[in-house]
Amino acid sequence: MSEIIIAVEKVCKSVTDSTGTLDILRDVEFEVPAGQTVAIVGASGSGKSTLLSIIAGLDTPTSGTVKLDGHDIFDMSEDARAALRARKMGFVFQSFQLLGHLTALENAMLPLELAGHRHARRTAADMLGRVGLGQRMSHYPKVLSGGEQQRVALARAFVAQPQVLLADEPTGSLDFATGETIMALMMDLNRELGTTLLVVTHDPGVASRCERHLTVEAGRLR
Repeated sequence: MSEIIIAVEKVCKSVTDSTGTLDILRDVEFEVPAGQTVAIVGASGSGKSTLLSIIAGLDTPTSGTVKLDGHDIFDMSEDARAALRARKMGFVFQSFQLLGHLTALENAMLPLELAGHRHARRTAADMLGRVGLGQRMSHYPKVLSGGEQQRVALARAFVAQPQVLLADEPTGSLDFATGETIMALMMDLNRELGTTLLVVTHDPGVASRCERHLTVEAGRLR
């Protein structure tokens, strides 16, 4: 049996305002073995994106915790949590989250440069070539299509070979054909590098590519 890379333990998330308390997540608990591909599915507002943010340590639960490779991420300082995230996680977002003043190559290099990688430029260029952007490395995001921008985001996410990749609606801003291409590319890279993949999606086609489905409904895991 594979080691457990992610353990979500009785996670609850509530927010309170003048109208009262809203429970976003309620006692969510599951484990993910290393190398597994998992789709987190649910309707808009079900709490699935909040759950992904908590797994990443970008949001904090009201109660419960998350363990990443055995480390309790909410028993750490914010700086230590950020350092662990940088070492072990990659991210792909619906809105791409590229830096507009950097070229495709510079965007892909960024995680390696932050980690002090000695061959950041060469490694990032190799990864851009693998996602089909070998001829577009000097281009800025504004002149790239949505599909090309998401390929840059994939290269940036995979370039440091993270143990875990978190993807939040990775095809949500793309047309069907481009989305299919991006998902196929993401799954190919994931298998090649042995990454653990968690994908938040409302798209059954995207979810069907994953080995395991977790459904979030009204803040609970079904």
